[in-house]
Amino acid sequence: MAEHLNSLEELNTAAGLDAAPEAVDTPREPQRDALGRSYATGKRKDAVARVWIKPGSGKVNVNGKEMNAYFARPVLQMILRQPFDVAGVTDQFDVMATVKGGGLSGQAGAVKHGISKALQLYDPNLRSALKAAGFLTRDSRVVERKKFGKRKARRSFQFSKR
Repeated sequence: MAEHLNSLEELNTAAGLDAAPEAVDTPREPQRDALGRSYATGKRKDAVARVWIKPGSGKVNVNGKEMNAYFARPVLQMILRQPFDVAGVTDQFDVMATVKGGGLSGQAGAVKHGISKALQLYDPNLRSALKAAGFLTRDSRVVERKKFGKRKARRSFQFSKR
């Protein structure tokens, strides 16, 4: 009758293998260009943002305009500041972003996603805080397409009895 193997070490010795090597946790390397900037692409709905961050005084420049001029609503400005607040590096980085497509809300989400990715590339130690807050995950929700025979994606035409 066959023997019962109760552990992984017993299985490896029975198969003639050495114990499994320990997983080596290699630390992530910071990724910066020749000018000391980190680059990332952020996406949300139909908007795509190209974001560069570098050490500075906290200026945010979107499509050649200041953040307050481009995103006039305070809610959108708060969305852009969230990654810095979570990472604890408020007013330590300058941001230069170009964003295309979508509306203002989608563009703000795309810039936020790009800032988060660029921050974790600039300093890999910030990755755990940004990931725990969910800022490194691309929000994949997009508008559902309109179906034929319907008024919108799911809304039907008004029913008329007579």
